Amino acid sequence: MSVLLSGLALSAIIAVAAYRLGSLSASGVLGAVLVGTLTLSLGGWAWGTVLIAFFVSSSLLSRYGEERKRALAEKFAKGGRRDLAQVLANGGLAALLAVLHAFQPGFMWWVAFLGSLAAVSADTWATELGVLSPGPPRLITTGQRVARGTSGGVSTLGMIATLAGGAFIALLGAVAPESAGRAGLVFLSAWVAGIAGSLLDSGLGATVQAMYYCAEEGVETERVIHTCGRATQFRRGWRWLNNEGVNLISSLSGTLIALALLGVLV
Repeated sequence: MSVLLSGLALSAIIAVAAYRLGSLSASGVLGAVLVGTLTLSLGGWAWGTVLIAFFVSSSLLSRYGEERKRALAEKFAKGGRRDLAQVLANGGLAALLAVLHAFQPGFMWWVAFLGSLAAVSADTWATELGVLSPGPPRLITTGQRVARGTSGGVSTLGMIATLAGGAFIALLGAVAPESAGRAGLVFLSAWVAGIAGSLLDSGLGATVQAMYYCAEEGVETERVIHTCGRATQFRRGWRWLNNEGVNLISSLSGTLIALALLGVLV
């Protein structure tokens, strides 16, 4: 019970601080407390530390270059404040893996957890830093130059951020007590899974993610209601697959790839 209360208290403190700093919406606070409490209390402090590191680094990067990013807000489905859906899409699977670990402890859950967070970390870092690239990105599927903020667009800076974001989580996991004696295996599995998950996210964004068009402003966007207040027109992709769905698939792919690599390398 004390572990549960400690996890709840720490998660609540971090979530409320993030709300006051503008990183979370009110519903996002609820999601962060839920994900944080489950991960800390059922996974342990190493699990919680990795989750907190992901959340803090992502929040800080979302505020970096904020003025320049504001001009691209019309393209993204939501603003800088992460809501419940976004929190669960990025951290929900990690929390579920902590629950599974509590009921059936095993090294595989730890590696899967790191793969999941490495994927969403790599993608988040790529998004937050890639849009600041001095040159226009290229569509990951065709190599065609596209406007900054276009779903599926990749740049050199974004790719560097992908590598760094995945390595950040993989390194934290590798030096944790849970990885004792298998640090190299853990790092490689999580890092590769993170990179692959982020690239899959970009691929889905370029091909099947639901995209809309604002006739008033003449721009493509992820928003059903554009920032100008007008309803947008569905343009391409699968209507049911929004940004949160893409993030969840990226997280799941990171988990599965990390587990596959673990099976091959052990």
